[in-house]
Amino acid sequence: MNTIIIGLATLPAAVITVIAFVLGICLTVVIYHIISRAKSKTFEQDVQRQINGAKKEAENIIKSAQIDAAAETIKKKEQFTSEANKTRAELHGTEMRLTKRENSLDRQAELLRQREKSLKQQQQESDRRLRNINLKEKQLSILLAQQKNQLLKITAMGIEEAKDLLLKRLEDECEHEMSALIQRKVEECTETVSEKSREIISAAIQRYAAEQTCEATVSTVEIPNDDMKGRIIGREGRNIRAFEKATGVDVIVDDTPGMIVVSGFSPVRREVARLSMERLIQDGRIHPSRIEELVAQTKKDVNHKLLQIGRDAAVETNVRGLGNKVLSLIGALSYRTSYGQNVLRHSVEVAFLSQVMADELGLDGSIARRAGLLHDIGKAIDHDVEGNHPTIGANYLKRFNESPVVLNAVAGHHGDITADNPYTPLVAAADAISASRPGARRETLERYIKRLEKLEEIAGSFKGVENAYAIQAGREIRVIVSADQVDDEAAMKIARDIANKVEGEMTYPGEIQVTLLREVRCVEYAK
Repeated sequence: MNTIIIGLATLPAAVITVIAFVLGICLTVVIYHIISRAKSKTFEQDVQRQINGAKKEAENIIKSAQIDAAAETIKKKEQFTSEANKTRAELHGTEMRLTKRENSLDRQAELLRQREKSLKQQQQESDRRLRNINLKEKQLSILLAQQKNQLLKITAMGIEEAKDLLLKRLEDECEHEMSALIQRKVEECTETVSEKSREIISAAIQRYAAEQTCEATVSTVEIPNDDMKGRIIGREGRNIRAFEKATGVDVIVDDTPGMIVVSGFSPVRREVARLSMERLIQDGRIHPSRIEELVAQTKKDVNHKLLQIGRDAAVETNVRGLGNKVLSLIGALSYRTSYGQNVLRHSVEVAFLSQVMADELGLDGSIARRAGLLHDIGKAIDHDVEGNHPTIGANYLKRFNESPVVLNAVAGHHGDITADNPYTPLVAAADAISASRPGARRETLERYIKRLEKLEEIAGSFKGVENAYAIQAGREIRVIVSADQVDDEAAMKIARDIANKVEGEMTYPGEIQVTLLREVRCVEYAK
């Protein structure tokens, strides 16, 4: 660079001026070219920006047009839908009117058919009446002819003969009318009795409210510790043998912690054994002589308690004139249960229900109440005496000169004998109401039905049995055998085998009567 400057300095001024001018022009051209390029670039950018703006504006215009078109489409669609709905509603209304008109025409046609049918029936009825009238006219003609003949005969009779004939005819006509009247009165009486009986039973149930079943016989005794079991058993079992001999029950001492089990058929003996065992455990002196002493004292206490319970029940039901032995048996019923229902409370319920129904029927409520309280007294001793509890109870009450009405009600409240007074069916009805009311017994309907089915199944499993029916709530099984397959001796054996099988396979209160029927029928026709 310095060389060029030195060289230029040596050139003439004119040349330098020319060179400077040329350089200026070149520089001007370069600057102009640069400025032109910059302006061109700026212009292109402006043009591009305008193009982009135009595109965006065009897009906005297109979008706006699309939105307007969509809105217009929706509007047209809504308008079309509205018009279509309106047209559809008009068509539906027209259809409904046509349907109503059609139904009206159908009804009118049905009415016309019914009227036509009624007219036919009336025509048939008119024809039938006309035939009856013609028939009656013929019968009347025949009757008139007979009367004429009869009058002709009467004219040939004496006064007494004619009188007897007329009286006989009058008697026959009256007898026919009397039979029709009696039949009508019997039907009316049956309907009235049925309605009245329902009212009486409903009133009795409503007026007597009883508690739910909640009592059960206690057969376990708690002990303070397991060492007490060894003392109860004693050396070589002498204590437990002495206890079982004195009480008449079985004592079960097993691995169950904290208790022993007292088992026995008699609920009173079981209660004596339970109380005696509790007193022995409290006393601590357990040996045979002490056991006998405590059991004897407990028996006295329990007997006194039974007598007091019986007196309380008699006072509650207002039944008087009962001896101490009868009252003790009534008290013993408080330890007896039937399907969870306490028998003493059941007897009290039956007493009150019988009284209410007797009062409604105009009978003596005191007699009904007495029979109701005593109806199940046989259950207090049925473990010691053979037979069913109605028969046992009636036989026991005979010793105390009980009235025949009460004896019949006690013996017949399960239908074992024929009722000879109105109090027996009342006691039977009250017994059924008390036993079947909700909450009276723990046995469910399903278990009850299964027990009856099992009873009939056992009876039907023997050869020669045609039918078997469990009756009296499962207290009796009626068995019908084939007379061709079973003779009299075999019938006795089948009845005994059925009873033995029922005892071995079923659990039930009281006893079940097995009645076997063998019937020979001879049929002939007179032609």
